[in-house]
Amino acid sequence: MTDSTDIDYESGTSWRRLGFFSLIFVALTAAGLYTVYHQFADRSITFDTRLIAPQSLLAFGTLLLVYYLSDGLRLYYTLRALDHKLPFRFMFKLVFINLFFSNVTPMATGGGFAQIWYLTRHGVPVGRATAATTIRTVLAVIFIFSLTPVFLFTLKALENETISGEIGTALAVFITLYLGFFIVLLFRTRWLILPLSRLISLLRRAHLINARRHDRWQFKCRREMLRFSFSFNDYIEGRPLFVLLSVFFTATFLLSLFSFPALLIYSLGYEVDYLVTVGLLVVTTFIMYFSPTPGASGISEGVFGSFFRDILSGNHLVLVTVGWRFLTIYLGMIVGLIVLQRELTKDRRRSG
Repeated sequence: MTDSTDIDYESGTSWRRLGFFSLIFVALTAAGLYTVYHQFADRSITFDTRLIAPQSLLAFGTLLLVYYLSDGLRLYYTLRALDHKLPFRFMFKLVFINLFFSNVTPMATGGGFAQIWYLTRHGVPVGRATAATTIRTVLAVIFIFSLTPVFLFTLKALENETISGEIGTALAVFITLYLGFFIVLLFRTRWLILPLSRLISLLRRAHLINARRHDRWQFKCRREMLRFSFSFNDYIEGRPLFVLLSVFFTATFLLSLFSFPALLIYSLGYEVDYLVTVGLLVVTTFIMYFSPTPGASGISEGVFGSFFRDILSGNHLVLVTVGWRFLTIYLGMIVGLIVLQRELTKDRRRSG
């Protein structure tokens, strides 16, 4: 990738902007935890040393290893299916860079750009990098959005939650439409070209964009849609082993992600209904997808506390909420910041 592109990327995601979003992330996280403490935990919190017992730390470390490795391998094998091979150490770095960016930008918008930027720096064409990251995301979305309606209407733990009533029915309809859109996006991409073209033309007729921008958007719309269509066809027609492994490691990644609350609760001596804890976290993750805050900060903690308040005693609820976010998000973000700084330092040395 050219130096000018790297410079454009770095200027577009300046440290000042990232610092601002990071402060928002910290502030909203604190607000979310306070809400859990005040509303759901009866203003009670007690640190339990069982969480740092050797057997607990070993279990957390093992699950973290599966979590990070499967996250890297799901993108690695998606790229392999697209006939691109990168050393896995690059994929491992990308896991943490993505964790940092996706959690300090609203609705995880920075994560996708960061992944594309990093992949292109290591020789993957922009179109392929975009397709690989999109396919990886879509695979996870299909799993989560398919499971959410099932848990919404079957978990007794959600019976008294607003989300399982009329809102739950509306969400089920929305999920069906959302998945339908992704199916069209993946298998009938060309069907979307005409509606998008008409939307751009409507913007031009409403004098919201000028003629030059209208022509440029029309061209880019068709080009990127076709590129994605070709790339997804290449993915489907890639080596079956690589396609299956990309799906397998996506499922493994999500299962490990959803298993952290169960492991934390078990470590504190509770009897764990594994399916219930997984179901509650699937619904929590679904809600997080639509959170406008950086990394779903504040909202994720509040939803988690609301869902798990009947499973945990008040003095453990905040503790498990912090433990869940630390293991799945905070720790990876810290590592991602360090990795990103080193990568940018290497770039400056090369350019110097």
